[in-house]
Amino acid sequence: MDAQSPIPNVPGVADSAPSDRPAPEPGAFWLPPAPYAMRPRLHPWEIPMLVMVIAATLLGYLLIIMLVVLGDFSDIFLALLAAPLILMLIRGLTYASPRVNGVQMTPTQFPEGHRMVVEAAARYGLEYVPDAYVVLGNGMINAFASGHGFRRYVVVYSDLFEVGGRARNPDALEFIIGHEIGHIAAGHTSYWRQLATGVGMGIPFLGSALSRAQEYTADNYGYYTRPSGAPGVIGVLAAGKYMLSAVDFDQFADRATHERGLFTWAVNSLASHPVLTWRAAALRDRTRAGAMLFRPKTIVRGVGSGNVTPISPPEHPAALPAGSMPNGLQMPPKI
Repeated sequence: MDAQSPIPNVPGVADSAPSDRPAPEPGAFWLPPAPYAMRPRLHPWEIPMLVMVIAATLLGYLLIIMLVVLGDFSDIFLALLAAPLILMLIRGLTYASPRVNGVQMTPTQFPEGHRMVVEAAARYGLEYVPDAYVVLGNGMINAFASGHGFRRYVVVYSDLFEVGGRARNPDALEFIIGHEIGHIAAGHTSYWRQLATGVGMGIPFLGSALSRAQEYTADNYGYYTRPSGAPGVIGVLAAGKYMLSAVDFDQFADRATHERGLFTWAVNSLASHPVLTWRAAALRDRTRAGAMLFRPKTIVRGVGSGNVTPISPPEHPAALPAGSMPNGLQMPPKI
């Protein structure tokens, strides 16, 4: 894309219509966009969880101050009182590391990644383009967004960035970058927000619930950036950068309704990110927000514009007809 080309989906900038676009079939019509296929919105749990976490953090600070005033304090309490300074130092060091060790995305260095960052920043109304870096992954699949002072930035580990190669899934990389820019656009990287939630985020279930809601929110941005990248993102997070194309997105998302039980519920409830099967189900069904505490109950298939049609629940993907396995083997019951 040259400097004069319009950025797709930017409000106020008309996209040029390709001349080879096929004509619609007779009687075809556009479905109204599903709620979570339109412009990105916060997950409905995010603000309530944020209020509760901030309240828990304030109560924690008040308790610490009271203990210090009463003379019942320790080095840990004193360290917590220094949290504003400690957080500033951590954010500064975290920002400095990719600046001196990473490869910055520029128009001449990782130009495709830089283009994705610029387009996402414009699409979401940011006043500036965040810095973006590629750092050595050493096999880790990860990316994050953060900030220091007035700066915001995105870091993509090299193993995850490789997914953008033409031989794999460039759409998945664009979804990932949109997801990270979404964290910035939604205010998740704010110093004051991180300071106000510092204590509460450490509370089991409560802090992880806020974190999961924020991840669903960022996924809403990633989906709006590149809907077709959702299957590839789930594939790379589940099976890695080389095996992502072997993952059947629908079959993976269907398992969100099949895998049940106390321990699967606990794994999700204690996690900072939604479990992948639930996350896949949320990316497929854009008519509702991602599931937070209880697994999705309906299996759907997409029909366009983010809308979906419920279908009769198929058998568990691993289910086999009786007698189909050799030597009389049977599959164990699902728990």
